[in-house]
Amino acid sequence: MNSVYRDYEHSAYIITLQTLWKNGDTGRKIFNIMPSVSLRPTNWIREDVIFFSQHGPFPAYLKRFHLSDSDYCSCGGIGTALHYATECIYTVSWHMRKPAPNFEQE
Repeated sequence: MNSVYRDYEHSAYIITLQTLWKNGDTGRKIFNIMPSVSLRPTNWIREDVIFFSQHGPFPAYLKRFHLSDSDYCSCGGIGTALHYATECIYTVSWHMRKPAPNFEQE
């Protein structure tokens, strides 16, 4: 009987977490990649987390938290993770294809 109650409690907990994640105001960039709650690790490396969350040493992020006066990259573009990965002239060797406009997130 104890394990049945524990399984029910675990399921209720996951459902609550999923509802909070789905209806939350924060973390939408990650939500769009991982919409389902899981208690298993993602196996993402640090660089993946920084890129997909855009919480890193990017001018746009630093300006957002008043840690910089400008959100511009030294090439003149807005310094987001996507900018460095697709447009910046200083990171050409790392470029990937830019997503179609309907797949871009703000």
